[in-house]
Order: sequence, then C-alpha cells, then structure tokens
Amino acid sequence: MNSNENQPAPKTFVQTLTGDGNPLDDWRQITDEEVALVTDMTRRNELSGGTPVVREFERRWREWIGSKYSLTTMNGTTALYSAYFGLGVGPGDEVICPANTWICTIAPAVFLGARPVFCDIDPETLLMDPEDVRRKITPNTACIVAVHLWGLVCDMDAILSIARERNIPVLEDCSHAHGARYKGRLCGGLGAVGCWSLQGSKAVSAGEGGVLATDDVEVFERACLAGQVNRISGVDLVTERYTQYQPLGLGNKFRAHPLGIGLASVQLRRLEETNKLRKEFFQAVESRLERIPGLRPVKHIDNTERGGYYGFPILHDPDAMGGVTTQSYVAALREAGLNAEIAPYPNLHELPLFAKGFDLWTRNRGPLCPEHGYKGYKPQDLPGAYQAARRTIFLPRLTKPKTGAVEYILETLRITAEKLAATSS
Repeated sequence: MNSNENQPAPKTFVQTLTGDGNPLDDWRQITDEEVALVTDMTRRNELSGGTPVVREFERRWREWIGSKYSLTTMNGTTALYSAYFGLGVGPGDEVICPANTWICTIAPAVFLGARPVFCDIDPETLLMDPEDVRRKITPNTACIVAVHLWGLVCDMDAILSIARERNIPVLEDCSHAHGARYKGRLCGGLGAVGCWSLQGSKAVSAGEGGVLATDDVEVFERACLAGQVNRISGVDLVTERYTQYQPLGLGNKFRAHPLGIGLASVQLRRLEETNKLRKEFFQAVESRLERIPGLRPVKHIDNTERGGYYGFPILHDPDAMGGVTTQSYVAALREAGLNAEIAPYPNLHELPLFAKGFDLWTRNRGPLCPEHGYKGYKPQDLPGAYQAARRTIFLPRLTKPKTGAVEYILETLRITAEKLAATSS
C-alpha cells in the first residue's frame, strides 16, 4: 500500500455503500436449496411440532457437538430459558454473566427469579475474566454463563476449573459461535449445557430459532417440560421421572417452526465452508492492522478457533493514533463510506434495568428489587467492560469479499487515521 497521507480513499465501493445488502460482499445466505426444501415441507404440511426434518436436525446437531441430547426451540432466548430451567435456576439463585453480552443471555434467568451477577471482561479478548468470576461466586451462585461472544472462545479450562471447585454448572452461550472450538472440541459440548441462536443473521439461520445440547438427562427432560407442549412424537423422554406430565409438560410452547429448522438444516451443511471463508477474510484484514498505528486485533485465548464470526471487532488505542478518539475515528470512517461502529452491545450493568434495579413482578417483588438487597451498578464498577465498550471498533463482516474489498477496508482505515492524526497534532 502507498502510505502517502494525501492519497484519497479508494472510491470503488463508496457510491454503493448506502444501497440494499452489503456492497462489499458477494455472499448470499439463502440459496435455491433452502427454497426447495421449504417448498417441499410446505406441500407435505410439515408445519408444526416434531416433524421428520426437526427430528433429523436435532439428531445431526447432537452428533456434531458430541452430546447425548438436543432440542430445538423458537429462538436462542427460549433455548437459554429451557437450559436455565433444566439446571434448576430459580428464585434466590445468582447467575454469573459477563457484563458485555446481548441482554437475552441473562434475561431468561431473571424471569425465572434469579439475580444476575455481572463479572468483568478482559478488554483485550472481550470475554469474561475467569478471576473475576471466582471473585463473584457466593453460596447462592447457581450457574456460570460462558459467552463465546462474536465467535471468540472463552478460556474454558479456567472457567470449568473454577466451576468444578464449587460444584457450579457452566452454561455455554454459543449464540455467536457456531462451529467454534476449544482445544479441538466444539463449543457447546464443554459445559453442562450449550445453547445456540439460529436467528436470521447467524451463521446457521432458521430465521428465528434456537437449539440446546447436553449430556445431562435431567437438564434435557426439564427443558422438554419447560416448552415443548404437545410435541408428542418429537420429544422422547429418557426416564420415567416426568412421563406423567407429558404430553402437556408445563403448558408453555417454545417449539421451533419446522420451516425455519428446514432452512437451518441446509445451512448447517454449509457451515464449515462459511466459517472457512470468514476466517480467510478476518485474517486478511487482521494480519495487516499492525501497519496502522492505533489498531490491533482482538487477542485470542490459546488453542481456540473462532466459529460463526458473528461480528468483527478490533481494538483502538487513541494515544497510538496521535490522540484521535475512538468516537471521532468511527465517525470519520463512516463519513468516508466504511460501515464501522463502536461496540454495538451496551454493557448490561450500565443499562437502567440493571444499574438501578427494577420491580419485575410489581409490589416490590423480584430479583432486581433494591428493597430486597439488589445494589445495582455504576459504569466503572467493571473497568474492563467499561474500557472495551469505548475502545472497540466493529468492521463489516464479509464472507465472500468482492475483489478489492479487503484493500478498500484497510486503505480507508489507514488514510482516515492519518488524516485525523495530522489534524489533531
């Protein structure tokens, strides 16, 4: 690349950046194969319950992950709800969760009556800090949620070791991390239970959908009770413990739509190729970030492999960029036509819901009531999360980059940084 600071940013893509879709990417998520399968399912009225396509998808999923049991749900949130219920999380319990994740990671536990306890994250990895997890454990801790955020993989040895010391189950939230691995093992099969989102923008998409996998028969059967009402032919309870409650279970319906699972079944077959293409793109950009003072890749935990690639975070150091603030840099990148943004997920402990508390069930009831000991949070109570939210930049995530797209992104990053640094000096 030419390092001349007066060189204008390439214009190849700028004029089309405001159009529909991603002008930098030739990838299309939905193909004729999905359309054909869904059409066929519709014609044979495979539209509800534990249909053959749903049952086959669940079989493939558990065999892929290496778990004994799996279950589809209508979204990732209900998969998490079913998992929490399966683990017995309820009133009086605490659930340790990283401060920076999507709210649906912890919301189901709150609705079950448990109190969220937010742990800090490492601003270099954007993942939960195991030592802060250790500090946050109390006699009321019922579950630790390891979130493989953006497809990055947590330090599972450290987290599982801490959990075993105190006999606390670990739930893996793999909503962003389809196909991610830790020491060669697929994420979601390492803790007591794993959950995935199959929402429309995920690497395996049902439009809306979720899936749960576990080796624990008690977790599986309770998850069936929680939300699989009347799915007689699709859920086979393993033991006799809960058969008297079937087929109605607890009367909730979290079942996945079979047509969505049909879409996901096709995309699961393509996941390895999707991850391969995204890995190539991410590495092509990250390998050259060192040429731009102030930018660096997110640090990876040793012996991990990203999967799903739900977001493309990089780290920004204002001092190394001549004092250019992260906010002004992102604004300038967007002005130049590059669709970059500052960390899109707000820190949960900074949201009014968790910072101040909330009377969830009215009349001063519920796990977030200050009247019952909920103390809330201040933004800098968790300094790693506070820093990460203000120093992380997200780049466009591409799967099949158009010719010149990688160079365009890198040149825009470099030229914009140089112009701002020159202005601020």
